[in-house]
Order: sequence, then structure tokens, then C-alpha cells
Amino acid sequence: MQRQDAMDNRDNAAIARTLNEALPYLTRYDDAVVVIKLGGHAMGSDEGMASFARDVVLMRTVGINPVIIHGGGPMINAMLERLGVTSEFVRGKRVTDAATLQVVEMVLAGEINKRIVQAINTAGGRAVGLSGKDADMITCEQTDPELGFVGTPTEVDPRLLHSLFRDEMIPVIAPIGTGAQDETYNINGDTAAGAVAGALKADRLLLLTDVSGVKDASGEVVTALTAAQVREMTEAGVIAGGMIPKTETALDALDAGVRAVVILDGRVPNAVLLELFTSHGAGSLIRKT
Repeated sequence: MQRQDAMDNRDNAAIARTLNEALPYLTRYDDAVVVIKLGGHAMGSDEGMASFARDVVLMRTVGINPVIIHGGGPMINAMLERLGVTSEFVRGKRVTDAATLQVVEMVLAGEINKRIVQAINTAGGRAVGLSGKDADMITCEQTDPELGFVGTPTEVDPRLLHSLFRDEMIPVIAPIGTGAQDETYNINGDTAAGAVAGALKADRLLLLTDVSGVKDASGEVVTALTAAQVREMTEAGVIAGGMIPKTETALDALDAGVRAVVILDGRVPNAVLLELFTSHGAGSLIRKT
């Protein structure tokens, strides 16, 4: 009786239309690799994390190979303050010295990584927590000596990830890499996600943010862009500020072989599912041409 009462309160026709619309996309993405950069709202809210985890488990259930790469800037800042670690800044960017790096690795590869893993496992998935140091997955070079232990990926070895795909596991990766002399490097989360997506030749790279996508000069979200249009909008100053590094990551990923990149608002409930399984999507999709 309870189930029937619940069904009586739903628009059954709308549910059927939604499932029908999703069917071709479920088929299209079978065995596809989708790399997701997780940050912002979903990471700061237990409810948002649980919702995101359910979306990822659904993706895995219908045959997609999701890879999660996360950031953690606010949590790192809070821990540095709690431990009394003083940071220096160069041109507005934090210098990652040895003391700061210890905290960064502890928070990223420990607290945050395992929280995401636990949320996915609780939702019924089989997630495994990693960093780019595992199996020498992400090799880095120093980005700028003035910034300390901040790295730029030079090589990504995807063999471990392919092994996990075969076992239907969901990798959750902290953006920490290794240098040529076994140094540990902190990597920007978007940059790490782009590098991993490129090495996997991913079908999609989804960059979850706290904005709705790339906006034009009138402030409207542009739902589809080519790489050339992104460059034109950047040169014209339409793409500016914090959106520039995200679109640069998108262009680098496309050059590395990623089929398409989407910049979307992670605060929207089920944003990942809306992007993958509906005709209208949920953000700004960028293709090479």
C-alpha cells in the first residue's frame, strides 16, 4: 500500500519520459571512461557528498568507468591554521614548503580521499582511494621554484586504473605526484584531472565547479563551445579570472585525446547524471572542433 501511495503522488508519464530519454545515452556510454574533478559544494556538505556518491555508483552500475579526482583547498587551509603552519605567498599563490606539503598530503590523501571513498562504498559502490604516487601513476616536474613543492604532470601511467576498471572498482585519486628524484609534489586538482583524462583518452572530463559554466559577454551560459571559440573568448576578455585555468585545462585535455570536456555546476543536484544522460546537459561542453 505504501508503494502504491507513493506512486500515486508521482507524475508517472514524466518518469517514463525521463527513462526513455536516458536509454540511448546509457547505451552510448557503455564501457566509456568518465573522469570527474570533484570540488566545491559537494565536498563541503554531507548531503552533497552522499548525492554525488549515489550518482557515481549509478554510473558504474550502467557500465561507465568513473574516475574521481578531488581537490581540497579549504580543508587544507583549515588544517594549516589549526596546526599553526604559516604560509608564504608569491604572486597570490601559496608557497608549498616542506611543512606545508606534509599537511597537504595528509589532508588530500588521507581525510578527504577516504571520506569520498567511504561515501561511495556506503552508496553501494566499490571505491579505492589512491594518490598519484601509487604505482608511480603521476610523474611531475616542479612548476616554479618560487612555489616550492608544486608540480606539473609530465607523465601519467594509466595501467593501475585499467586494472581497477576490469574489477569494476571506482578509483578516487588525490592530486599528489612524484618527481624524478622521488620528491612529492602537490598538483592543482583540475590539472591532475586533465592529465589523467588525457592518459586514459577519456570520453568525458567533467570539471565540477561552483559556477554554472562558461558565460558569454551578456552573462549567459554557453552550452557548447569549440576550442577555437574558447581561445577567442579568452583573448577578448570574456573568459577571465578563475575560469581561465579551467578552460586551459579543458584545451590541454582535448589536445591529449579527451573526446569532450564539460564545465558544470556541482551544486546542482544530480548534475553529473543530467550532463551524461539528458539531451540538454548541465553545463558548458567543449569539443576540439
